[in-house]
Amino acid sequence: MSTILYGSIAYGPVHSRRLGLSLGVNLLPVNQKVCSFECIYCECGFTKLVEGAHVPTRQEVKKALETKLTEMADTGLKLDVFTFAGNGEPTLHPDFKGVIEDTIEIRNQFCPNAKISVLSNATMIDNPSVVEALKMVDNNILKLDSGIDATARLIDGPKQPKFSVERQIELLKRFEGDFIMQTIFLRGNINGQVVDNTTPEEVAAWTEAVRQTHPKEVMVYQVDRDTPVPNLEKLTNEELDRIAEGVRKLGIKVMVA
Repeated sequence: MSTILYGSIAYGPVHSRRLGLSLGVNLLPVNQKVCSFECIYCECGFTKLVEGAHVPTRQEVKKALETKLTEMADTGLKLDVFTFAGNGEPTLHPDFKGVIEDTIEIRNQFCPNAKISVLSNATMIDNPSVVEALKMVDNNILKLDSGIDATARLIDGPKQPKFSVERQIELLKRFEGDFIMQTIFLRGNINGQVVDNTTPEEVAAWTEAVRQTHPKEVMVYQVDRDTPVPNLEKLTNEELDRIAEGVRKLGIKVMVA
């Protein structure tokens, strides 16, 4: 299937099914995906290295946001949220904390009621600076796509040899529940190998990970856009709701998208 890359630092705004009127923020090159995961469902596709790819500086990000918000003010659009996602993993930016500090300042100036959201795969939360920055935002949305190592590796393709679900759970505990867990549920086949995080065993392991980390909210969703791996199966809303029920029983809010 076809995939996309975002061609600017600030893009949109668009209506997010989960977050409202959202201004996307891309802290990575406009012509290349940069990520610590190679997720089989990523709308940006797989990483293809591009010579001379430029990571925007903190100053360039600040200017792009100020310019975009000035334009929006002229049209009367009211922003609900800044969403850091873009062409890969936003917390890989070398001055991520500084960018978040600038964004808070800009938000307070232009649209004080808007939230700041970061969609992260949580691979950088062993970095104290990244943890500090994520604790500053309104919606710290961290990925955990399976409670079982082998499945997580199939779905997410982590590049770090030290990656394990057990380690990720311990790192997520650092937030003491002040984060939102995001999980995609899917079925499919990759290189002849079945991938499925919807089985009873998978759901039980994932629900236990939720119990241990106890996020303030869980976002459960399914494949909705083009993916680099073809033929990933889209679940029904009923299936997602059954998976979410185990989290509800823990007393944790669940959003099913």
